[in-house]
Amino acid sequence: METIVLSVSGMTCGGCVNSVQRVLKALPGVAEVSVSLDTAEAKINYDPAKTTRALMIEKVNKAGFKAV
Repeated sequence: METIVLSVSGMTCGGCVNSVQRVLKALPGVAEVSVSLDTAEAKINYDPAKTTRALMIEKVNKAGFKAV
């Protein structure tokens, strides 16, 4: 398992945080997700054999936010 932190802009409320968490948790290989509105970050613990950083960014962006 690996852990990465993505910067996520466009979140304005708890509903946004929940949306980002839901999108990331739905990916295969994602074990744990912690999203902070205060720091505008998502911390993801995942299996790199099952998903990639690029896919996580793509899914967050498709949900209406901007991840880098």
